[in-house]
Amino acid sequence: MELRERIAHSLRRERESAGLSVSELARRAGVSKATVSQLESGAGNPSVETLWAIGDALGVPFATLVDQSTTAPRLIRVGDHAGVPSAAAPYLATLLSAAAPGTRRDIYLIQAEPGEPRRSLPHRHGTTEHVVLFSGEALIGPSESPELLHPGDYLSYAGDAPHIFEARTAGTSAVLVSELR
Repeated sequence: MELRERIAHSLRRERESAGLSVSELARRAGVSKATVSQLESGAGNPSVETLWAIGDALGVPFATLVDQSTTAPRLIRVGDHAGVPSAAAPYLATLLSAAAPGTRRDIYLIQAEPGEPRRSLPHRHGTTEHVVLFSGEALIGPSESPELLHPGDYLSYAGDAPHIFEARTAGTSAVLVSELR
C-alpha cells in the first residue's frame, strides 16, 4: 500500500474511532477542513508538521498515521524511502518501525540538508527522543540549547519541549527513536 493510501486509511480510522467530524479534527489540529478531507481521500501530500498536528489532535503518535502493519520481515532499502517531508525545512522523516500495540517507541530515518532548521513543537507529555547521527553534522535537541552532533554521536532529550534538527552539512542523516513513557 502506498504512503498516501496508508495515511488516508489510518486517518479516517482514527478520526472515526475518536468520534470526530472532519471539521472538528481540523479545528483541533489547526489545519483546514479541506486538508483533512484531501488526506482522507488519498489526494493530499502532507508535511511532517501537518501529520504531527493531526496525530496530536487525535491523541495518537505520528507513526499511527503512516505505518504499514505487517508480520513479514520488513526491508527498507536506502533508495526506497517513502518519507514525509517538512514544509518548513529541508528535512525528510521515514518511519522505519512503529511501536507495536502496548509499546511506546517509533524508529525513524532522518535525512536533512543545510537550510532552515526543522523546528518541532512539543510532542505528547513524557516523550523522549534519542538520536544517533551517522553522517554529516547537525545541531539537535532542545530549541534553547541544541548540541552539535558528529557521526557516531548519540543524544537524548525531552521531546515534550520545543526542539530542533538543523543540518550543518550536506547529506546529514540520523536515526531517531521517539519513546513515550
